[in-house]
Amino acid sequence: MASEVAALDGATMESLCKEYLKNNYIDPETSERLGVKRGLRNPDGTGVLAGLTNVCDVVGYKKDQDGSIIPTPGKLIYRGVNINEIVAEAYNNDRFVYEEVIWLLLFGSLPTQDQLNDFCEILASHRDLPEGFAEDMIMKAPSPNIMNKMARSVLALYSYDEKADDLSLENILNQSINLIAGLPTIMVDAYQIKRRVYDKKSMFFHMPIPGQSTAEHILATYRPDQRFTHEEAKLLDMCLLVHADHGGGNCSTFTCRVLSSSGTDTYSAISAAIGALKGPKHGGANLRVMRQLDDILHHVTNPADDDEVREYLRRIIRKQAGDGSGLIYGMGHAVYTISDPRALILRERARPLAYEKGYAEEFDMLCSIERLAPEIFAEERGKSKPICANVDLFSGLIYKILGLSEDLYTPLFAIARVPGWCAHRVEEVVFANRIIRPAYKYLGVRQKYKSIEERE
Repeated sequence: MASEVAALDGATMESLCKEYLKNNYIDPETSERLGVKRGLRNPDGTGVLAGLTNVCDVVGYKKDQDGSIIPTPGKLIYRGVNINEIVAEAYNNDRFVYEEVIWLLLFGSLPTQDQLNDFCEILASHRDLPEGFAEDMIMKAPSPNIMNKMARSVLALYSYDEKADDLSLENILNQSINLIAGLPTIMVDAYQIKRRVYDKKSMFFHMPIPGQSTAEHILATYRPDQRFTHEEAKLLDMCLLVHADHGGGNCSTFTCRVLSSSGTDTYSAISAAIGALKGPKHGGANLRVMRQLDDILHHVTNPADDDEVREYLRRIIRKQAGDGSGLIYGMGHAVYTISDPRALILRERARPLAYEKGYAEEFDMLCSIERLAPEIFAEERGKSKPICANVDLFSGLIYKILGLSEDLYTPLFAIARVPGWCAHRVEEVVFANRIIRPAYKYLGVRQKYKSIEERE
């Protein structure tokens, strides 16, 4: 384990914090008065229009002639194709579809069978990491957090690329395909060394197996015996599908586009996106859902009693229970109002395996939260805006059903989202061609420079 970062002593830090707080404060009301759109949000909660994209559309509402929001059932559109149609294809014809979605997001078309076959072979052949990379960049510098290790590994790949700074379309697409193929291997390798160093458990390194889908590759390299069922891999494939992209305005994708607009390299842009997704307000919510679920099942004596569940959810909102945040994790979304299509897909597809593997109580409780929370929010907060379950409500339980460690909940989100990040990066570099540069209003008070002898 690496030596710890040196920390200043408590008294010094207390003094430094007091100095900062004495000289710095921004009243949130000032933002409202000056018309600042905090979080790049309009007053009605919708996102500020910051760009154009052909990659993905996230639909959760309509606006009438006077600008009022009209809630609608949610839709997620990849390059003009509703993801519900892709899900139907996956189950009607028993196919893995994530690789098809990667092609769709990157190139804008549905691949032919020959194109898809060739593309799957390309991905499979690029899952191996560069010679010595795992030993030098992962094993010699383990991290307790897999997201940080993934971000660092992506940056390290820059040193293995002779054309790292080449911004041609050909080169960015080549880099994108290599990252999409290699990051699942990086994730599992980083997890295995984390187990050994921080958890004091055995680690297992398996070579990629030719012909496997991305979901199969993850399960085969993660599990010691490399065994998994077809149904398990299909469910993980669904998770990858619904997380593959979510428009240009979400925090991590926008981060990728901001960096890309500066003309920086692919590795810097994707590493920054991973860092953004790591934040609990963005990619880490499903882990909080699972901890919340454990808390609810611990305190609710009869999970089938709606009144008892309703009362405990009410206490969570009032900050009398749970983690004190007043949030019911897995509920609510910035765009979706009536429904999040990703949550509906995962709920439907998770049910059979949840019941088969002994997670019926957990699954049923999540369904109760989805059903009861909206009315409780309306009663407690007095808001008429619809609230629905989001994708995080069910994704964490699915990973638990699949036997995947909590360490991988957010990294799996990142693995799924890399194709979307890369598609938006290509679009930003090729078509936008202008550095993203919003404005901030200065509120500081004018002061004169004093010589050091005059300062108190």
